[in-house]
Amino acid sequence: MRLKQLRIATFNLYNLNQPGLPIYTGKGWTEEQYDLKIGWTQRAIRQLRADVFGFQELWHAQALSDALEASGLSDEYDRVVPPDADGGRIVCAALVRKGLMSGSPDWIVQFPDDFVLQSSGDDAQTPAISVSIDSFSRPVLHLTIRPRDEHSDVHVYVCHFKSKAPTQVGREDWFKDNPVYSKHATALGSAISTIRRTAEAAALRFMLTEQMKGTRTGVIVLGDVNDGQLSNTANILTGQPRFLVGDSLGGGDVALYTAQTLQEYRSTRDIYYTHIYQDAMESLDHIFVSEEFYDNSRRRIWMFDGLTINNDHLHYDDHKESGTNDHGIVCATFKYKPIKAEAEAIVENAPN
Repeated sequence: MRLKQLRIATFNLYNLNQPGLPIYTGKGWTEEQYDLKIGWTQRAIRQLRADVFGFQELWHAQALSDALEASGLSDEYDRVVPPDADGGRIVCAALVRKGLMSGSPDWIVQFPDDFVLQSSGDDAQTPAISVSIDSFSRPVLHLTIRPRDEHSDVHVYVCHFKSKAPTQVGREDWFKDNPVYSKHATALGSAISTIRRTAEAAALRFMLTEQMKGTRTGVIVLGDVNDGQLSNTANILTGQPRFLVGDSLGGGDVALYTAQTLQEYRSTRDIYYTHIYQDAMESLDHIFVSEEFYDNSRRRIWMFDGLTINNDHLHYDDHKESGTNDHGIVCATFKYKPIKAEAEAIVENAPN
């Protein structure tokens, strides 16, 4: 395959499950609501036609199949869904343009064995801390693609981290057995959610660094990280690289660059938001790319060519009635344009 353009999209499906099946502990979608969701989802797929769609909040494999079939694009995409996606839990999934995927996908549940979040404190005033967590609440989908035959695989990770919503602690024994906690449920629950989301970001970062350090491995991380562009969650994932550097002088071995920032450098207005809660517009859904996709990198292979966000539907709180989702859909485009020195090295090292 020799793509001249690569389009990547992240798409939260808003609890897409088969009609009649429960969502969390509540009532699921009716047949009518499901049909509306499938209709809206398939139109978005058909409109964007990304080479890779990374999905969050899919419950049932058949639901994604229904949307793909309705789009009329079944012959163009491979469906990437865990074999046990039968409506009982939330999974990450993908659609990948046929011929683009280069290996078998896997879903990462456990944190790395060597991953530790523990410290005795930086100084005498800092108390010890230890966080005991060993798995992702939503398994991370990992797959590989090869957009250009002359280059090595690009590793794609689709993630969905813990939301900002307070963890429900009301059923915990420690909470029920002590009335003093009742007025603190929101603060304590929010802290637990933040700790979990931070740990998930750090665990994924741990894996990415192990894979990227000292290598030329191209990486794309996309998904609903449930936090903003400059949040600690995003900073852990990206490593906070410098963007404003001279042409062909930038790029970091383990750095990730957010498509939101790349778009901001090309626009005089920032209208990037993918979620609205209590009238606050936030950017929770992101696409992060390694130096091979960064314009100013001395090892650039793909150049950023723009970003779109489908988010008008967020201004109407009628998702059940309209079939829309509650997140914006982010789609980033990259064009094949290696740095000249990089291109010459490829030709020089190509097999005869």
